[in-house]
Amino acid sequence: MGINERRYHPRINALNLISYNCIDATKNVVAQGMGRTLNVSEDGILLETHVSIDPKYTVELAIGLEDELINIKGSIIFSAPGKDEKYEAGIEFVETDDASIDILKKYIKVFSEQ
Repeated sequence: MGINERRYHPRINALNLISYNCIDATKNVVAQGMGRTLNVSEDGILLETHVSIDPKYTVELAIGLEDELINIKGSIIFSAPGKDEKYEAGIEFVETDDASIDILKKYIKVFSEQ
């Protein structure tokens, strides 16, 4: 990692489909959608969507990694306009389980070796 790198885990470029639910403070689903990862790490993802996601919500993510599906909750660290009239959201994983993280680590290892 470079001197100015603030991430603990490196991110790899990866395009994976994601479905997401936006959850408000009272744990109600207030929005749903589909997107794709632009990059992935053990701690989070960069998510590309067709609509902006409000950072006040928690997101429940279902991420397809090759032939595996993992479900992880995340906090939106930032949300900004992206390319081609799309939006990007930086999401930090929260409430992860060991099985999901193990799948994620395996996936990251395979793609970082290519």
